[in-house]
Amino acid sequence: SSSVSASPVPPATLRHSSPGSLQSSSSSSSKSPDIDWVDTFLIPWDKFPEELMQFLEREKRPSPRMRREMIRILVNEMMRKCSCPSKRNSTEVAKKLVAKYPKSLQDIIEGDVVGPGYHSLVKQLQYRIENVKRSTTPKIRKRKHCTDDSDTDEIPPEQRAAIQDTYGCVNWDVKFLPLEETPESQQEKKEKLKMMSRNNDANLEEVKSLMKLTFYTQRKQVNQGENIKYLLEEWPFWFNELGMAVHFKELTGIGLKETFTRNLEVKGKRLLNYFSSVGVNKNKKFMEAVTKCKVMREQASSCSEDVKEMLLLLLSYFNEKEDAMFHYVEDTCLAEE
Repeated sequence: SSSVSASPVPPATLRHSSPGSLQSSSSSSSKSPDIDWVDTFLIPWDKFPEELMQFLEREKRPSPRMRREMIRILVNEMMRKCSCPSKRNSTEVAKKLVAKYPKSLQDIIEGDVVGPGYHSLVKQLQYRIENVKRSTTPKIRKRKHCTDDSDTDEIPPEQRAAIQDTYGCVNWDVKFLPLEETPESQQEKKEKLKMMSRNNDANLEEVKSLMKLTFYTQRKQVNQGENIKYLLEEWPFWFNELGMAVHFKELTGIGLKETFTRNLEVKGKRLLNYFSSVGVNKNKKFMEAVTKCKVMREQASSCSEDVKEMLLLLLSYFNEKEDAMFHYVEDTCLAEE
């Protein structure tokens, strides 16, 4: 009898393995996992609405509408990092939020923290992520009348605008007090300004600082329709050069005196050249005004002389009366006369 001896068959794992594949598998197993994106994720505080940040900084509870807007912004930023954030990712983000502003965002019922304090935020984040991933679902359109309880994907343009543009102003209707200010501190500063206005040696830098800090209250009173007499009594510095310049800078974002001086240097000579060359042919009266200015002008040219001449010629060019701008007196008169 003959016996058939079969050669041993190597195991499948060895039969299909190669030195290269063994090396790669061993090296990949030794690699440390990559750092999860959520570990380095930064909360986009600068993208949150100012109203929300005011509530958070003042340790107030934001309204449901504000919370939903915060969740929308967060999920948008999270999905830039990862198209499908996990519940663990949402939990880590919620932890960061609550750690920063516990008074405003922690889960609290009747003064007691519920669980770890961030479950409701995790839920909101997860629900929002699921909704965004449903790309076939039509977005809810903005309703005409929105309330705190309404929830829409579209934010009105007036809320998105970083700069409010009202008659060229950037700070026409100030919504919030400075974070370090209260109505009481505003009143104290206003009274201090009134007292300082009675002194001839008031610290101008302090006046400037106080006027800037009380800008919120100044605007509120103007926009509420207070008359000029009342404003003059309440804000005497507002009606002198320093206070007016501070208010104008806060209101428009433009330094009044600096801008005027700069434009005077850039455009003043051009305007005077126009008046003495082209404008002089307008009429006989204007030509006489140009001649009069040349005679009156001092030999030494200076910025102040340019301003005087420019103002006089502008009045004449547009047929305005000088006595509407100037009060003429004798050279020997005293100031009070």
